[in-house]
Amino acid sequence: QVQLVESGGGLVQAGGSLRLSCAASERAVSSYSMGWFRQAPGKEREFVAASRWSGGITAYAESVKGRFTISRVSAENTLNLQTNNLKPEDSAVYYCAADRDYSISWSSTDYTNARSYDYWGQGTQVTVSS
Repeated sequence: QVQLVESGGGLVQAGGSLRLSCAASERAVSSYSMGWFRQAPGKEREFVAASRWSGGITAYAESVKGRFTISRVSAENTLNLQTNNLKPEDSAVYYCAADRDYSISWSSTDYTNARSYDYWGQGTQVTVSS
């Protein structure tokens, strides 16, 4: 099965940046659609960004658009999320996920649904102070 390990989280002041990374097995980054989600205490898991398995297509939640960038480094089997101009409301555990079964239709908003993804990492904590 696909194994995903997130890293790069930490404590940063508002306006700062972090680069989150997801190391994947089974060549997942070059083979499957991938996504980033986040979950804050007491809240549901929230879509952040997604990258289609091919074609360079990406999508972002409105709350992060223009501030976050999802990218793939296929040669290193790594999915990255560059987070800029961080805000306190960005504080959450960030998870990467893989759609190994190709269930996502990119003609819809399937990529925003956590249930569309088959495999998940353990998450990395991002804390943004005021």
